[in-house]
Amino acid sequence: MKKIIPIVLLIVFAGCKSQKNTASPQWVQLFNGKDLKDWTIKIKDHALNENFGNTFRVEDGVMKVRYDQYDGFKEQYGHIFHKNKYSYYLLAVEYRFTGEQAKDGPGWALRNSGAMLHCQSPESMRLEQDFPISLEAQFLGGNGKDERSTGNLCTPGTNVYLNDKLFTPHCVNSRSKTYHGDQWVRAELLVLGDSLIRHIIEGDTVMTYTKPQYDGNDKWVKQSGLPGGGLIGEGYISLQAESHPVEFRKVELIDLSPYKAHAERLGEILQELKTKSH
Repeated sequence: MKKIIPIVLLIVFAGCKSQKNTASPQWVQLFNGKDLKDWTIKIKDHALNENFGNTFRVEDGVMKVRYDQYDGFKEQYGHIFHKNKYSYYLLAVEYRFTGEQAKDGPGWALRNSGAMLHCQSPESMRLEQDFPISLEAQFLGGNGKDERSTGNLCTPGTNVYLNDKLFTPHCVNSRSKTYHGDQWVRAELLVLGDSLIRHIIEGDTVMTYTKPQYDGNDKWVKQSGLPGGGLIGEGYISLQAESHPVEFRKVELIDLSPYKAHAERLGEILQELKTKSH
């Protein structure tokens, strides 16, 4: 029996490992549709978890950003962070813009929000810090007349490689179409550690970049003691409040970290996801 037991355990373990590597991963709901459990709020000039003006709220199963209790925006940029840190994943966010922008909101923030990827922790943000060090998948809604792409990239405290060249400007537009009005839009963000990030809007890949890294010239990076040029392989996920009312009806994620060392299986999974409708 002493010789048989290890062999049996080895067979069982191998079977479990094989099943783990071949099974299709499932979407996990980061937003439960009921409340803000598992989320942390940080609004500029306010203490951690002070939900000033009830900015972030849940109504009718939807996470909403509202400014009806503000007497003016006053550059009080807000972010709501999910509790978990991730590295390899596919994130999906279904959003829409509604209503009118808050009083004195900046012109560039009209129908503007986003999902911040590889964020620093909310606890590490300074009281007066406007945006977390992160990679922003920027969401823009159409204004009814101009072309405004969504799924753009902005880089607070970071840089990336775009078309195999170091990209240091703050923002760059994607090649997406414009989504006017109050329609729901599904954005998917494929994040593979410090190697590749892809923005996908309504099933169409609109931007790809690589080697996300800290910008050594950024004041928040300097104050945080982070290494300029250091690659960013993981971080938190946050959603933005930038002065225009926005709603999020779904925030879901597939954790791809179990497949990090299995490139072939990862490719199969991504192909499966591409052909499915959610």
